[in-house]
Amino acid sequence: MQLLAVLLLGPWLAVLAWLYWLYVRRTHGAHTRASFDALILVLAGIAAIAGADVAYGMESGVAGAIWKQVAAVLVSYTAFSTVLAFGLARHVWLRKRRA
Repeated sequence: MQLLAVLLLGPWLAVLAWLYWLYVRRTHGAHTRASFDALILVLAGIAAIAGADVAYGMESGVAGAIWKQVAAVLVSYTAFSTVLAFGLARHVWLRKRRA
């Protein structure tokens, strides 16, 4: 069931991944390899699925079955965004280091 939560969130995660790729390629593309950014996107996808799995399996103590799905989506989105933020932070750090 947690995979369904990620699938429903999937289109938004795909938009975020596309925006990350577009931004990094346009601003930092000449100085970095695309393999790092592809790895960041793969790791973000894995983190989203793993986060949803862990959150869905946790017992939150809140009544109602819907809260497992809500927690899974929130953790999945947070994990995905956190990995993308680390990728962006690395690009900014490298850019400042070169300057």
